[in-house]
Amino acid sequence: MHTSLFVCQFRLTALFILLLSYFSASGFQALADDSTAVPVYVGSEVCRNCHEEEYSSFITYAKKNRSFESIERLRSRLLQEDIRKCYSCHTTGYGQPGGFTSIEETPHLKNAGCEVCHGPGSIHVQTETAGDIKTDLTRKDCEVCHISARIKAFRYRPLIHGGAH
Repeated sequence: MHTSLFVCQFRLTALFILLLSYFSASGFQALADDSTAVPVYVGSEVCRNCHEEEYSSFITYAKKNRSFESIERLRSRLLQEDIRKCYSCHTTGYGQPGGFTSIEETPHLKNAGCEVCHGPGSIHVQTETAGDIKTDLTRKDCEVCHISARIKAFRYRPLIHGGAH
């Protein structure tokens, strides 16, 4: 089962990269240059192509890279409504355009990835411009999910400057 999920994720990532290449070659750049374009989530694996060192550090040290495991561990004790509440912080882009919808439809967004902090990356991937992604992160960015009640309950320490990338 685990292997088939990995194969599915790999195929979806490969399909996305293929589609990205197609659209890039056929004028998708014009859409990326359009200031009215709504950026969507692409998944952390796509970030790896240009940000290999940061990606490696994130995969190695950031617990959020495995955040969906927390949902899986507690799933049998939670109502579906509670599980959906977990998605907003334990997945990438839940409830946002192009964000996580389900493990079957968007497995590449199942964990809290790069775009949870940096925002949706589709336009940045196209333009490769730093201005098309959030780069100046603050503690306030962390506090979207890490509210005081959760900090106390989960002994959270912000890693914004702590080497997780």
